[in-house]
Amino acid sequence: MIQLDYKSGIPIYDQLINGIIRLKMLGALKGGDALPSVRTLASSLGINPNTVQKAYAILEERGVIYSVSGKGSFVSDDNESDKAVRDIALTEFKKAVLDAKHKGLKIEELIKCVEEMEEDL
Repeated sequence: MIQLDYKSGIPIYDQLINGIIRLKMLGALKGGDALPSVRTLASSLGINPNTVQKAYAILEERGVIYSVSGKGSFVSDDNESDKAVRDIALTEFKKAVLDAKHKGLKIEELIKCVEEMEEDL
């Protein structure tokens, strides 16, 4: 299930991308699984279909999903897709670490935070 936070300041299409990637990494979406149509997902989330289309286009560009004309969008099932998902997650993690460092957090604090989060998972 994709959750949107309208107060987060993160663009909705980014939240959709992150939600689909998270579902793939957790195994809730597997290679070959059909994604909801643009209109269906937009309607269920109460957002503009153009926002969903933008998210799908970015995911397709990154190799996470693929589209079949007249059939819809599907989760990619190859190793390249898994690598793309991991690369995206690592890139976002690195950005978050740099942002935290720029705000004055020390590496030791960040490591402790990651270790505490790992215990909760």
